[in-house]
Amino acid sequence: MVPRSKLSNSDDTRTPIVSFLGPVSSYTHQAALGCFEADRYDYKAEITIPDVFEAVQSGGSEFGVVPFENSTNGAVVFTLELFADRHHRYPDITVCGEAYLDVSHCLLGKKGVKSSTDSPVMSGACTPTMSSPDPLKPRTSPLYSLDHVKRILSHPQAFGQCETFLGAYLKGVERIDVSSTSRAAEMVKEDTTGTSAAIASKLAANIHDLDTLAQGIEDREDNTTRFFILRKRTNGSACKTSKTKTLITFTVDHRTPGALASVLQCFQANCLNLTSINSRPTRVVPFQYIFFVEFEGSKLNDQSGRVNKALSALGEYVQDWRWIGSWDDRLGG
Repeated sequence: MVPRSKLSNSDDTRTPIVSFLGPVSSYTHQAALGCFEADRYDYKAEITIPDVFEAVQSGGSEFGVVPFENSTNGAVVFTLELFADRHHRYPDITVCGEAYLDVSHCLLGKKGVKSSTDSPVMSGACTPTMSSPDPLKPRTSPLYSLDHVKRILSHPQAFGQCETFLGAYLKGVERIDVSSTSRAAEMVKEDTTGTSAAIASKLAANIHDLDTLAQGIEDREDNTTRFFILRKRTNGSACKTSKTKTLITFTVDHRTPGALASVLQCFQANCLNLTSINSRPTRVVPFQYIFFVEFEGSKLNDQSGRVNKALSALGEYVQDWRWIGSWDDRLGG
């Protein structure tokens, strides 16, 4: 988690607003509550991740909190797309912090009759076959029968984090992508048929008065999501520790052999450790990409000069590049 004292209120004349991917009770809301003191900030739930970016870029919100990646299911594509910023809608947005949240998913809905026969073995989902001699087994079993569940609603990331449970107990059941897990819980509450279920948090179950049909359904016990703290323009005080990270984006000429390798060599030559690499299509030329590289070190607090030296060297190898932000590394902190 980001220590609350590290994210300061830069405008004492009004209570700053923190926008987050809502609704209330979403995992992003929980991350925001862990980063910003309730007596110093107002919270605003946004419907979509683009809405959070818009709120920060327009100045309506001082900070924004968005999911960036999950330890089980990887990068959040929706957030990467906004950082790609192909149409220059968010030129002033930077990352000034990060937060990690342990994520445990529940299956929420209206409960049926508890059944002792509900098991992946009995359903055949975990029965060894020639094509799958050692099938995965879910970490948990349903608390009630799921025979009445006709559709499951959740964020795409949540589906990806619970594949083993869903494959064992709800194989073939329709999946509906929604903007967040808490929105899924809202929609299930509104479903009068009682045949919908949501993958969401225990907090969402309490807020929306839903039954917990199963809990701890994520594939891995160490399931963790990383969130980015957004603000407008550079915050020179964002990096106060010796353990920092920086994120940049860039494009290269794909016709040049070794173009990407040449860029990465800039970091190796300056002894900078890369922590992640992602890519998204440029949407200018088919099968050419915008690269996202995260590495250890800060552009804002670069006492050794290695970070800025590496960044200065990029110009020789890239078509264009952009600094997204530098912040204190909170992994394991």
